[in-house]
Amino acid sequence: MSPQERFESLQLILPPAPTPKGVYKPCLIVDNFLYVSGHGPAIDAIELMTGRIGESVDMEFGKLAARQTGLAILSTIIANLGNLDKIKRVVKLLGMVNCVPEFENHPSVINGCSELYAEIWGIENGIGVRSAVGMGSLPQNITVEIEGLFELHV
Repeated sequence: MSPQERFESLQLILPPAPTPKGVYKPCLIVDNFLYVSGHGPAIDAIELMTGRIGESVDMEFGKLAARQTGLAILSTIIANLGNLDKIKRVVKLLGMVNCVPEFENHPSVINGCSELYAEIWGIENGIGVRSAVGMGSLPQNITVEIEGLFELHV
């Protein structure tokens, strides 16, 4: 199955592709790479998953927020490329977690996105290099923000 077919078989609901809240592009193609700006866990055009891990939400909520953020990124990819088959592989993700200073399990939270991409592109192409870090705050109190770099088929 192709990545687009795998995605469709999962019967997931994509949020609408988010529009920029500042002066930046949602994504940019340079050579055979797609750079995707930081995305948050959009449920729909208005509602976001919000809360600080260790304060108002727990780690499982954070992992769900990371998966939802992964879906928001997929919306941007599809809106700009037409489908997921144009992506050869995930190269890198940067996951930022809105959490209390004592929280130390950032990688487990961002696994919500990484596991989704492994389902779509497979282990070899769906898992790239990654950083997962804690933040004292994120825009609009979103629980996670993730940006990505993807290799395109040439």
